[in-house]
Amino acid sequence: MTQNLTLAASHAKSCYMIKVRSHIERKLLQQAGHIVALCHDVLKNTVQPGISGLALDAIVEEIIRSNDADPIFKGYCGFPNATCISINHGVVHGIPSNQLLEEGDIVAIDIGVKYKGYVGDSAWTYPVGNISDEKKKLLVHTEKALWEGLRVIKAGIHLSNISHAIGQYATQHKLSIVKELGGHGVGTTLHEPPEIPNYGKPNQGPILKAGMILAIEPICNLGHSAIKTLQDGWTVVTKDGKDSAHFEHTIAVEEEGYTILTTLMQDSF
Repeated sequence: MTQNLTLAASHAKSCYMIKVRSHIERKLLQQAGHIVALCHDVLKNTVQPGISGLALDAIVEEIIRSNDADPIFKGYCGFPNATCISINHGVVHGIPSNQLLEEGDIVAIDIGVKYKGYVGDSAWTYPVGNISDEKKKLLVHTEKALWEGLRVIKAGIHLSNISHAIGQYATQHKLSIVKELGGHGVGTTLHEPPEIPNYGKPNQGPILKAGMILAIEPICNLGHSAIKTLQDGWTVVTKDGKDSAHFEHTIAVEEEGYTILTTLMQDSF
């Protein structure tokens, strides 16, 4: 789940608050991430025309609970469901409903779990059947923006280098960046320091250390960057009605590179 970056420029203020996790903590975070990945692994074959957001939400919640974890979004500040489901011009935090997905839609599904006190958090945007070339472009380049941000990660770099890499790639491919929303630290609570915008200058803010856990999540629009929140108090959509995409992985910073935690583990636990 994205963090609202009301203080997105305050990297430096949070630099002493970013926790470095122990080996045992990292294993628990990886196990939480594995459960999130199990959900996405099912969704990639389940998202299709004619299925509702509520049906997808029920599938995800069943997977989470059957793996001895809790859906951390459910009840978070009053959010009613296990997943955030955002369709087409939905940006983030969409509440699952009975609305049926239609051929040509795109749907972003954000999933968070808590396993033995530790959090896994990942979002992915899926095509529903055959989608337009414009929507394909949005999905391809928003996902690539995620990988561009991950590519620069290693101990010793400035946090803002991630933001810069994401923003530079998205801008080069003529996508707008939602500046009010971005990534965050992950640990025992859903949102921890630092805030991680998807834009900004390089070589600023705190220095990354091995063992820091971060959720990197570019959110890009086909049209303008302006967004608004609907009357339900949760659903964020683009103001111009153009489509939006959201991709997110939780990672651990390494001395050289990073490890994705929200992926399937080779060994079960």
